[in-house]
Formats: sequence, C-alpha cells, structure tokens
Amino acid sequence: MRVAGEPRPAGGSAEARVRETCRARLAAAGFSVAEQAFEYSAFPGRWATPLGGVVACLTVLSAAMLGRDGHPGAALTVIVAAVLVLGIGGRVIARRVTTLPWARAASMNLVATRGMPRVWLVAHLDSKSQPVAMLARVAGIVIAGATLVTLAALVLAAMGGEIVPPRAWRVLATIGVAASLPVIASVVGAKSPGALDNGSGLVTVLLAADALPRDMPLGVLLTSAEELGMAGARAFAANRPPAMAINVDGVDDHGSTICMYHGRAARVRVGVARAARAIGMRVREQPTIPGLLTDGVALGEAGWSAVTLSRGGVGTLWRIHRAADTADRLSGVGMHELARLAASAAREIA
Repeated sequence: MRVAGEPRPAGGSAEARVRETCRARLAAAGFSVAEQAFEYSAFPGRWATPLGGVVACLTVLSAAMLGRDGHPGAALTVIVAAVLVLGIGGRVIARRVTTLPWARAASMNLVATRGMPRVWLVAHLDSKSQPVAMLARVAGIVIAGATLVTLAALVLAAMGGEIVPPRAWRVLATIGVAASLPVIASVVGAKSPGALDNGSGLVTVLLAADALPRDMPLGVLLTSAEELGMAGARAFAANRPPAMAINVDGVDDHGSTICMYHGRAARVRVGVARAARAIGMRVREQPTIPGLLTDGVALGEAGWSAVTLSRGGVGTLWRIHRAADTADRLSGVGMHELARLAASAAREIA
C-alpha cells in the first residue's frame, strides 16, 4: 500500500487520494467509515514556531544586554514576560486552533468504527516540509530554553550582589541567538513526501487494525492538519467524550521504540508496557519530547488517555519534514513490528 508517493498538504488533493485509499481498506475490514469535515486556523501551525523563535531570540539579546549594563531587574522582567508569552500565550493559541479567525482553512478527518469503541488507533494523513530538519529545530528549542534558564540564574545572582563577568552575558547571548535561528527558519512548506511522517504511521495503524479480531470494538482515527496545530485531532476530540488512544507517528526501520505519554495516560501506558513484555519488544517510555507535537498531545489535552508510539534515531529526526523523507528509504520492518505492538496493546486495554 503506497501512501507516501507525493507531498500531502492538509486539505489538498494528494491527501484526499490517500484518505480514499484508507477508506476503502477500512471498509473492507468491516469498519463503518465516515468523513468528519472541520475548519481551523492555519496560522498557529504555520507561524507559531517561527514567531516563538523570534521572541526567544529577542529575549535573550535584551536580557543579556540589560544584565551586562547593570540592569538585572529589567532583565528579569523581560525574561518573565517572554516565558508568559511563550508558555501561556502559546498554549492558549494552540488550544483555539479550530476557532481563531486568522488564515481559515478546511479539511477532513477519516473516522472508522467497529462497535462502540473505547480504544482508538490514530495516525495523521497530512505531511509538510520545513527548510530546517526536525533534529535542528528540537535542538534549537532545547538549547534556547536552557539559555533562558541560565540567563535567569545569572540575573538573580547579579540582583543578589554577585559580579557577573561581561563575557558571560556575551556568550549566553551568542548561544541563544544561534539556537533560535533554526526555530525562526521553521516555516511550513509542501515539499516532503512524508514517508516517515506520517505514511509509516498510517500503514502501521492499518496493519494493527487488520490484526485485531473483527468482533472487537475498535476505532480508527486518521486525522488531517496534524502538521498545522493538530487541528484535526482537536476538532475530533471536541465532539466526543474522552477515551483511550494509541497514536502512531514516525516509524523508521531501526532505532529505539518510544512510547511518549500525554495527559492521564496511565492505563494506556500500562497496556503498552504489558504488550511489549509479551512480545519481547524493548520500549522506552518518556514524556513528550520538547518541540515534538503529535495528535497524542492534543488528545491528552482534551482529557484522553493517550500515548504516541514512534521508532527511530538521530537519522530519523534528520529526515523528517525534508524532501529526503521518501518511501524508498523504508523497508517496512519497523511498521510491521510496531503494528504488532499497537494491536497487542489495544487488546490489553480494550
């Protein structure tokens, strides 16, 4: 089944073709399949990350200059204001992606059910490209955040009467600006075929659904606009009571298998852990990686018990969101192995 032959921007014809392929396969597997149309703002998904990089860059520069010039109180005010804007402001905007008035767009989720499901398998249909590899972007976010924390510590030390060498301010400013640049450059395009992200997740979910008994209640959610603020998952969760979800996003042939948990995910985490032990698979459990947003995050914020399964390594993060993310670089081994894990975990928690 080929789902990553061309880029699949949300709401586009390529995504629609893949959605129709998935619809036919799920219907043949005994699911009742429907499309859920929704509208959303593309603004957060397209511009929130670059704008966040700009805010971080300006904050580091301003705080370092104020600290160097003997104004630690003003520097602390700048840092606190930036943290509030990036933290609270970003969270509010992200959660309102379906209602914000800017850059309105429309797309469709694919919703398939057998019986009355409490367990959902989830993957996203759309793909995007960015001029900066995910590895560089995640590293930039982590380093910029660490720089702000270090700056805050220096500012507090200066306010307490300690003498901070001018060089320390300059070094932190340089590191913070350099870390912010890949974040600022992370504008959204449509040049990646999205084999890893997330053709691999789609195939994994469909294989897992095929492996489960037809009399087992099960839901399959294939979202759109995950790459634009997780809009499809947010629209879906807004109209349903919380349930349990196993999201699959990014499955390479090799590397570590990761179970990232979101929200109140205890039951699903336990199910994944038991399934991994039963089939002899090593799975690393951890909170969501900073800067790595998935549909599992949106479902967790809506009260779902949700995890995201992924497999890969440093090379995986280097390919994601780039034109190099092509299907010919995947053999499918990882997809079949994670499909087995997802199916086993679904049985555990059903």
